[in-house]
Formats: sequence, structure tokens, C-alpha cells
Amino acid sequence: MPLISDPNLIVGMERSEDAGVYKLNDDIAIIETIDFFTPIVDDPFTFGQIAVANALSDVYSMGGKPLVAMNIVCFPIRTMDVSVLREILAGGLEKMREAGVILVGGHSVEDQEPKYGLSVTGIIHPSRVVPNTGAKVGDRLILTKPLGVGLISTALKGGLADDEAVSKAVRYMSSLNRKASELMMAVDVHACTDITGFGLLGHACEMVEGTDTSIMIYSDQVPVIAEAVEFAKMGLVPGGTRRNRDFRSNMVDIAKDVPNYLVDVLFDPQTCGGLLISVPESQAEPLLRTMRTEGVEEAEIVGEVVASPPGRVIVS
Repeated sequence: MPLISDPNLIVGMERSEDAGVYKLNDDIAIIETIDFFTPIVDDPFTFGQIAVANALSDVYSMGGKPLVAMNIVCFPIRTMDVSVLREILAGGLEKMREAGVILVGGHSVEDQEPKYGLSVTGIIHPSRVVPNTGAKVGDRLILTKPLGVGLISTALKGGLADDEAVSKAVRYMSSLNRKASELMMAVDVHACTDITGFGLLGHACEMVEGTDTSIMIYSDQVPVIAEAVEFAKMGLVPGGTRRNRDFRSNMVDIAKDVPNYLVDVLFDPQTCGGLLISVPESQAEPLLRTMRTEGVEEAEIVGEVVASPPGRVIVS
């Protein structure tokens, strides 16, 4: 499909970037993104919060500041009480207030299953856009949230996740990536992406696909929600995990001593997962300490960028 070219288009559809970026003038570019999905928790207010945090995350991953948003709503108005919709929208609006984002409108349609999310417009200086490619050999990779929310969501649907596990997953899914984004922009960040539906390894593949660099993931240093590990050992993995493994297995080299359940965790599809940030080695530890001091408490250095073999993700 031929794409429309424009000299002011900084980031378009050519690669699997997190959002589009268009230059307005020498000082301002706009970031455009959209995301919505079906409920992944039972409480409608919480669902609204998670959906908004997830939609805003693409702007944060590119180093931008989200400004305005529009609601995207699908709702079975004939079969579900409108009070449920009110709670979804209220949860979303609360999270937008927390982010300093202004709701300017939206669109709704009748559908058999509720869906909610946002289209978001943010801003950034044209020279400061952080793509998901551009990682340099020697960089260290920081992950700002633990993995495992997909596994816990699957266990919840099966009635096996207790309140504590669900509470942890909700806390991570509904927390903004705002602070992590602001802190990474204070150092020489080379690349960043947010970990969502393709899992840590899937998004790591996007960072090196078609490049002359590779990513080494230290599997024993990746933060994971404890309950998610137990569910992975039980084989309670989302269908998306298997699809992620099938799709990216040709790019991923896994050491023989990495257990299969941990590979499932690394491919676990996330909702509003953390940022995966590539920064120079000399700045990684100071950034990590600052993040933990500023409330991004479970951030960890989970890997590094290496020269060979090019275009691969290596799990050690």
C-alpha cells in the first residue's frame, strides 16, 4: 500500500513505532496515537483508568507530553445498564486529570461488547523525539514495570487469581508512565518503547529489527509479579503469549538453561506495561537510582545492546 509522504512527517507508518509524529514548526511537533480494548477487569471504573493509562503510554514512550484526548466508546446500550458506561468514563476522566490531559470530545457506537479507549494528541520538540529504534552498542536497557499482568488477567478469568494478585496487576496497569518518561528525557536516551501486547521479547524485536545491533536480555534480572510466575508454571498463559512466541521465534535465541515458563513470562502480553529504555551504560545506574527515588520503584536494568549477531534478541 503506497503511503502518503510529507517532509514534516517525522514518524509515520514505515516502522512499528508507538505513535505518529508530525512537525508543526521548528519548536513543536505533535504526537498522535489511538488505543482501545474490551474490559480486562470486572470493575468498570478501574477498566476506564487502565484504558486511559494504556492509551497515554505511547506518547510517554516517545518522550512527549499528552495534551488533549477524545473518548472512543463502544457500548451495548440495549443490554447493559448505562450506569456501567458512566463508571467507565468516570474512571477514564480521573486518570486524564492525573495526567493533566484535557478531554475534548469523542465518539460512541452501539456494540455487543463494551470497548473503551482514547485518541491522544501530545507535543514534543522535533529534535527530541525518542523512536523505538536507535539503541547503540553498549547501551543498557531499563524496564520500569514488572511483567505478568497478562498471566494474572488470564488466571482471573479462570477464577484462580486471588485479590492480592489482581490488586497488584491493577496497580501496574493503571499507573501512568509519565514519571519514567520525564526522567528518561533528562539523560541521553537513545531509544524507548512501551511493553504492551507483544510482550517484552516481541517489543525488543521491534527495537532491533532491520538494524545492525542486537539486544541481550538478562532473564534473571527481569522484574516479574510473583503470582504470575506461579500461573506460568501452571500453564495458564494467554493465547496472545503463544501467538507472540510463534511470530517472533525466528528472531529470538534462548539459552538452554532458561526455563520454558520464564519464556512465557517474557512473551506475556501486557496492558500499559512499563517503558523499555535504552541509555548509555554510564547513565543507566544513575537513572535507575533517580527513578527509584522518584517513585518508579521496581525499575531494573534487564539487558544491554550488543553488536552481534545483528537483528537478534538473545535471552540469557
